[in-house]
Amino acid sequence: MSDAPPTKSRAKSLIEEGCKLDDAGDADGALAKYFEALGLEPDNPSAHYNIGLVYKYRGTWKESFRYNRRASELRPGDEATEWNLGIAATALRDWKTARGVWRGLGIEIEGVDGPIHGRFGQTPVRLNPEGEAEVVWATRICPVRARINNIPFPESGFAYGDVVLNDGAPVGYRLDSQGRERSVFNVLEMFEQGTFSTYLVDLLADSGEHVEAFEKLCDARDLQSEDWNSSVQTICKACSEGRPHDKHDHTPVKTPWKPERQIAVAARDEKDVEAVIAEWGGMVTDWGFALKR
Repeated sequence: MSDAPPTKSRAKSLIEEGCKLDDAGDADGALAKYFEALGLEPDNPSAHYNIGLVYKYRGTWKESFRYNRRASELRPGDEATEWNLGIAATALRDWKTARGVWRGLGIEIEGVDGPIHGRFGQTPVRLNPEGEAEVVWATRICPVRARINNIPFPESGFAYGDVVLNDGAPVGYRLDSQGRERSVFNVLEMFEQGTFSTYLVDLLADSGEHVEAFEKLCDARDLQSEDWNSSVQTICKACSEGRPHDKHDHTPVKTPWKPERQIAVAARDEKDVEAVIAEWGGMVTDWGFALKR
């Protein structure tokens, strides 16, 4: 039998019911339970935290900030609360609060005010985690912002150079070019759209050297390019959100060279793509922009 006062015990039960509803995908029902709990116990940190969490995933940042800040005041030092407060502050461009949160968590932040533009290494991020998810590599510029380094599929709505706001909890892992394990973070929303458009070039290449020649011409014009025939890998949801392993057939299998290649190119100006195609000298069967900025 619980020794907690009836009101406190009832508030705890309501929060537990809300968590179950949220896990089942009923965010509205969960919020109703959390607010009912607050009506009984206005200073319950868990209720404030869970309300802030629901609003975070909805991208309702003012409300998320409000409830996470109150949860932080009621339960100082709780790491999950602090991360969510930092995410909401970043989304709102409240750099003073964001800086204070990160430093409170022991993260070194350069500068004293304004946007954070630091060096936090490379990380894989998952675009559209609730839909047609796609994992790309990005450069972290703060604990919860990253600039995309790959060329995402156009239908994702993202492009090379975009800055995204990402969650703080890892959902899966990938190996970097040095074989080190890196956490995958889900993208919450576009933070700052870049200036690159995505172009798709269908070409015929006799060999890998032929593709490399095309890519070098892109490099010379500061264009990002990727041979999607060799760089794109499809894995199952379980491995994507966990650790890809050799029990599943995710290792690319060597196949005979296929001359038909689709090259993704990130460019600011269509004329640069035209110039590369003209200089390359090979056969381009089709090309054009797929995501225009």
